[in-house]
Amino acid sequence: MPLTCRGRVRGQEPSRGDVDDALGKFSLTLIDSLDTLVVLNKTKEFEDAVRKVLRDVNLDNDVVVSVFETNIRVLGGLLGGHSLAIMLKEKGEYMQWYNDELLQMAKQLGYKLLPAFNTTSGLPYPRINLKFGIRKPEARTGTETDTCTACAGTLILEFAALSRFTGATIFEEYARKALDFLWEKRQRSSNLVGVTINIHTGDWVRKDSGVGAGIDSYYEYLLKAYVLLGDDSFLERFNTHYDAIMRYISQPPLLLDVHIHKPMLNARTWMDALLAFFPGLQVLKGDIRPAIETHEMLYQVIKKHNFLPEAFTTDFRVHWAQHPLRPEFAESTYFLYKATGDPYYLEVGKTLIENLNKYARVPCGFAAMKDVRTGSHEDRMDSFFLAEMFKYLYLLFADKEDIIFDIEDYIFTTEAHLLPLWLSTTNQSISKKNTTSEYTELDDSNFDWTCPNTQILFPNDPLYAQSIREPLKNVVDKSCPRGIIRVEESFRSGAKPPLRARDFMATNPEHLEILKKMGVSLIHLKDGRVQLVQHAIQAASSIDAEDGLRFMQEMIELSSQQQKEQQLPPRAVQIVSHPFFGRVVLTAGPAQFGLDLSKHKETRGFVASSKPSNGCSELTNPEAVMGKIALIQRGQCMFAEKARNIQNAGAIGGIVIDDNEGSSSDTAPLFQMAGDGKDTDDIKIPMLFLFSKEGSIILDAIREYEEVEVLLSDKAKDRAILKGKMIPSYIINSNPEMENEEQPSSENDSQNQSGEQISSSSQEVDLVDQESSEENSLNSHPESLSLADMDNAASISPSEQTSNPTENHETTNLNGECTDLDNQLQEQSETEEDSNPNVSWGKKVQPIDSILADWNEDIEAFEMMEKDEL
Repeated sequence: MPLTCRGRVRGQEPSRGDVDDALGKFSLTLIDSLDTLVVLNKTKEFEDAVRKVLRDVNLDNDVVVSVFETNIRVLGGLLGGHSLAIMLKEKGEYMQWYNDELLQMAKQLGYKLLPAFNTTSGLPYPRINLKFGIRKPEARTGTETDTCTACAGTLILEFAALSRFTGATIFEEYARKALDFLWEKRQRSSNLVGVTINIHTGDWVRKDSGVGAGIDSYYEYLLKAYVLLGDDSFLERFNTHYDAIMRYISQPPLLLDVHIHKPMLNARTWMDALLAFFPGLQVLKGDIRPAIETHEMLYQVIKKHNFLPEAFTTDFRVHWAQHPLRPEFAESTYFLYKATGDPYYLEVGKTLIENLNKYARVPCGFAAMKDVRTGSHEDRMDSFFLAEMFKYLYLLFADKEDIIFDIEDYIFTTEAHLLPLWLSTTNQSISKKNTTSEYTELDDSNFDWTCPNTQILFPNDPLYAQSIREPLKNVVDKSCPRGIIRVEESFRSGAKPPLRARDFMATNPEHLEILKKMGVSLIHLKDGRVQLVQHAIQAASSIDAEDGLRFMQEMIELSSQQQKEQQLPPRAVQIVSHPFFGRVVLTAGPAQFGLDLSKHKETRGFVASSKPSNGCSELTNPEAVMGKIALIQRGQCMFAEKARNIQNAGAIGGIVIDDNEGSSSDTAPLFQMAGDGKDTDDIKIPMLFLFSKEGSIILDAIREYEEVEVLLSDKAKDRAILKGKMIPSYIINSNPEMENEEQPSSENDSQNQSGEQISSSSQEVDLVDQESSEENSLNSHPESLSLADMDNAASISPSEQTSNPTENHETTNLNGECTDLDNQLQEQSETEEDSNPNVSWGKKVQPIDSILADWNEDIEAFEMMEKDEL
């Protein structure tokens, strides 16, 4: 916990839900970073760390953990540590005392994980109790029915290595059985797998497919299992999947999720950060061109926001604004440099390091970004940051003599742990070829090469990679990205493009006529709302019926976007005085009154506590808050009343601290302070809201340093250019050339849409009900959509909404124009198809019967997309 400078211990901090499933009271970061120390040539520190693991780590804890996370981080960490320990022992200088102790711990942990595989399918339960296993009352787990594909398919490297090291074949057998089952359950016509599967029946629960969250490392482990174990069946499976990925998911430079049963139908309009690993995997496979294209697109997004947002849209707007210091992009950068030798990728790595030092470095480590737009921090530094990010960045710049062993003798697991390639010839007691599966002959020239190098790929053309990157240089900032067109150009030769939901106007007779042709009727309700109902059988043709389906689903998407715009984006409180110097940034909730920090210059000043602390009456210490930023406790009166009282006392700003002890922006949705129902134009100072945990950081700083100066702004400022304090260069630790680099502008601008346009809610759910729903869920019906008039869409106060703050601050131009809204570009031209997840892009026209038969499945998939969590 780099902001509060202490370790995160399971049960001692407020639960963060699934995020905490990686924590098992087994010194996660220590184990996960063992082999990193050897890569960094810290052999003495490695030896000390191994002794600490053997002395202090206990694997027999009464804690429920993720099987997947425990495998890749802890089991993988122990095996990676063992691999390098025996390497050092053979060299004869370090680890001479070592006698396979880490391997014995790994074997103990492996046996603790085995009960999770006690299912008829062979797929493991997602969670297990380290002490009590599965399905016992004291285990508190074993009732789950679903797991993610990556969770079940990312075991073979660690489990096979454990078997090969120890001679106990059971681990490799269990991991192979899980992989075999996933392969058999692939969608046979598309050769794709879904995100979530029922571990008992093998039915796909989530039928969307991509290369990001939920599936990513399944593909990675198929190819790497072939490399490590030499089993051709793994390569054949990977090639079959890869052919499907390049056929349906890859839309260069984008990688978009699709439905496994209808792979020409996009499943969502955004991409998640975990897919950044895929260019690195393509390098290992030998397919360099698309790897360069996707990597360059991701780099352009990073240059805009300093970090890769957890999710971003197909037109490169922020979808989820967090960045937990994920290493996947650094991983792909390393592999691309290894493959091409292009110094461009060293410049990319330099940018990553400078951004980490400039924006993420805090007194006790590196803090995850809560919001890449504001620069606010989260009190979190996951173990993968040391296990992977440090390792890949060091290796990117290391010369051969900087590494004390040959890195080419090892393969990286998904957590970047090192397993020796000689395992392929050790204890080969597992039968190789999977004879139950048939593999299709694939016509793909990419399969002609593997292990790329500059001599083979770029003969006499050192600018090959640059020529691929060049067209993508301005893909994010300076041009409107083209829509993803997956319909044959001749499909609508000479005809008008279909009506888009974003262009629809309820008063336009021509639009109403088009709706009728698509089988969609419009009904005006007495309460002012509008309802759309589609009967595909009433459409003029099968093509029109399909357009109607797409139009109705676009309406739902449009409604979701409009609801996101109703909230204000988060703000930042940055501590700029000694010894923080701007390195601590706290996520703050905005106010619907007072000075708008997005439109005015930030407010900077020392903080002072108000008396009374709740600020609900005239202050008794006006001299203390005069010219300062007043700290006020929440409660007892309206926020606007507090603001007026501190303003009358001469305060230049106010920070309200939550009185609910233990509340935190880590776990609670963004809080916005509403007015008191009266005219609040008299409030001229900025007001921000901090949860208890963030507020206590400021209060603790006051107790220790007395004078604490903060900056209230729409986003954190570069520490190197903060005025008023001289910052020592050793603390800035950044490239001077970068100090004046323009920060990404905030995304709080909004654009109103004509009241004649309508926004969609879910089927059979009024828009007002949907907005007050915590999950914005869609209860679908195959034949009707309930729509609300735009003027009625904002009937709930933003302060009352409880949706995830990172999902509600997007700027959307619903008129389809190419405008520069804070550099967040929108697709242009009504003649271009956008990348809506519900557009049917098939090259063959479906008959009406087929559309009706598939309707339920499409709507179910759309519901799942709306509820999607990374």
